[in-house]
Amino acid sequence: MDNVNLHRVPLQTTIRQPITPKQVVAPKQSFLQQLHEATGKTELKVSKHANQRLTERNIHITDAEWQLVSDKVFEARSKGVKDSLVLMDQAALIVSAKNATVITAMDRTEAKDQLFTNIDGTIVLN
Repeated sequence: MDNVNLHRVPLQTTIRQPITPKQVVAPKQSFLQQLHEATGKTELKVSKHANQRLTERNIHITDAEWQLVSDKVFEARSKGVKDSLVLMDQAALIVSAKNATVITAMDRTEAKDQLFTNIDGTIVLN
């Protein structure tokens, strides 16, 4: 230890300034939009069975209508709904909000006399 030179290295300290309210930026997206992006699921899947029913029953749903259904189903899921009945002008859909999947579909006249079980939410669209 006779020839050892010790040098002190000054510690760099960083003083953090508190964040002021002007520095906080308001989010530009809704919570629902952020949830969609976080989960990576922004669209519903249509099961093979539901797709067959849509075709057989000649039910046509536009892209805009699908987007609305999808948005409402994801909103319902965020509120704890697992399985929902979606009532549209031309169709009734049973949707698993938990799995983001349309399970079955029927036209509104066919749905008129049906009893729907095992659902815990209903979405009515106009």
